[in-house]
Amino acid sequence: MSKKAILISGNLAQDHEFIYPFYRLLEDGFDVEVCLNEGTKVKGILGTDIPPNKDHPVKKIEDVKTEDYDLLIIPGGVKAMEKVRQNKKIIDFITKFDSENKTIGCICSGAQLLISAKVVKGRNISGYYSMMDDIINAGANYVDEPSVIDKNIVTTAHYKDLGIWMKSVLEVYYKK
Repeated sequence: MSKKAILISGNLAQDHEFIYPFYRLLEDGFDVEVCLNEGTKVKGILGTDIPPNKDHPVKKIEDVKTEDYDLLIIPGGVKAMEKVRQNKKIIDFITKFDSENKTIGCICSGAQLLISAKVVKGRNISGYYSMMDDIINAGANYVDEPSVIDKNIVTTAHYKDLGIWMKSVLEVYYKK
């Protein structure tokens, strides 16, 4: 069985939140692709190349389709998410991915994209602490736990919980 994942982000993403799931998915045998708002390699907020290796070229949102992927990871980084959430094609991709009941892992400020995609209403969602009001105002129940699972969406607030969160993302994926 071919397992295919996509990470969607942009310039100034939070380095840890991109790199850890990127390599964790590769370790688990996923074919991992990267889609960045800019359509080209960028830098994380701490200066890391995103993506971190040349074997994973960057795709533009116009070149990806939800049916080609089983798992979506949305890393955080508030400076990145403020721009990425303005890309209607990325938001539409997330909305469609959720409607197909595929696994979505989202961390920290990535919850801004879930809010813009209108997939949080009535769900238990975590996100960076300063976004609690935004998550609640979007109709979700804000939960501050290391890993929050609601159907196909797995969220967490902070990169200190990357290990627990990714373990849950993979558990949800394999249960499908």
